[in-house]
Amino acid sequence: MNTKPQELKSTLFELVQKLRNNPKDHIRNPDKDFLRNRKLPFDKIIFSLLGMEGNSLTNELLRQSGCSVDTVTSAAFVQQRAKLLPMAFENLFHNFVYKTTSDHLFKSYRLLAVDGSDIHIPTNRSDLDSLYQYEDCRKPYNLLHLNTLYDINQHTYEDAIVLKGHLSNENRALTDMVDRSTINTPVLIIADRGYESYNNMAHIQEKGWKFLIRIKDYNAYASGILHGLELPSVDEFDVDIDLKLTRKQTNEVKELLKDKNHYRRIAHNKPFDYLPEKNRKSDPAVMYSLPFRIVRFKITDDTYEVVVTNLDRMNFSPQTLKELYSMRWGIETSFRDLKYTIGLLHFHSKKVEYILQEIYARLIMYNFSEIITSNVIIEKRSRKHDYKVNFSVAAHICREFFLGKVTPPNIEALIARYITPIRPGRSRPRNMSAKTSISFMYRVA
Repeated sequence: MNTKPQELKSTLFELVQKLRNNPKDHIRNPDKDFLRNRKLPFDKIIFSLLGMEGNSLTNELLRQSGCSVDTVTSAAFVQQRAKLLPMAFENLFHNFVYKTTSDHLFKSYRLLAVDGSDIHIPTNRSDLDSLYQYEDCRKPYNLLHLNTLYDINQHTYEDAIVLKGHLSNENRALTDMVDRSTINTPVLIIADRGYESYNNMAHIQEKGWKFLIRIKDYNAYASGILHGLELPSVDEFDVDIDLKLTRKQTNEVKELLKDKNHYRRIAHNKPFDYLPEKNRKSDPAVMYSLPFRIVRFKITDDTYEVVVTNLDRMNFSPQTLKELYSMRWGIETSFRDLKYTIGLLHFHSKKVEYILQEIYARLIMYNFSEIITSNVIIEKRSRKHDYKVNFSVAAHICREFFLGKVTPPNIEALIARYITPIRPGRSRPRNMSAKTSISFMYRVA
């Protein structure tokens, strides 16, 4: 997608206006809220939350108004944002994604990575669904969990589900996002070991999509998909497995289960949505067919990885699968940019429902900034390294552009001035400490 910044901004503005013109599902009291002519109407509240960075709420309002003497107070802003439902920003996010759908394909597939990330929010000891406590005297903390589908080629978020920490289930979030997707092109889901599940594979198969999931190596683990299978006794292999899954435990089924490469029983306490949870003895055995490949390949001199996929062998060799899986790292770096550059660690409220507004607002602005940045052309020069856009600076410029403080055609030229070298293969140990969210409120909102 080669979208000009002004076109992208206009698209986002038009979507906000559509929400304003149909406010029924997005405000708390449609018969009263946003009917009077105020300084902070429906669309201005949304624009303001989209444009916020990491300053205090008062300073953000001053920045956005150009330090005008008519700047609204924090109290007035809180009263107006309380009228908005989190659904307003969630719907705006989905509508914006739909309008900016990627046309970048890899062998006719859209590549979507799935992963999740914890979000620290201000401590609230009464919210037990998100509260985590230590046994010692350390301070408790609250977490939300962000589950996402990420477009690897366009570098944007395709879908997201946010739940309180104790209520979150990454595997269920994945199946929900797969089931509700309206993508009409072939899709390849790439996932890490946390998504090793027959249920996930079945949902993706039923959608008509493909999967590439890293799984536990049978040499190191006693459980997982590889457990019990009869596989080649070599370091690297690529084998086809066609399993029939069932929950039945009759004598006839037990005989079939001896063929470990073709039959497997799913325990009743394990989720699998395409088999009945309970079976009477007289009921016939229900089998679900799940064909896939298991590929084990070398990544270092003494390290191997194992993946499971339903991609065909002719077009997707083990080497291609290895390259595809390595591309999943893009979602990991996106979380870093989302939190530290876009500001997902800095909230302007302590209430979860308002934090949800800001989470989806940050996802929208991440996509907005990435789409603009991806179209910036960096001038070729005689340099030691290749260069890429400095996303931290670019995101700030894109926010200022969104707020009307930078105008085309200057924005792309301005972004192109701030670049950083690409150093392939560079690595160093992580020096990270636990971070908590920062809530910039002078009172609890």
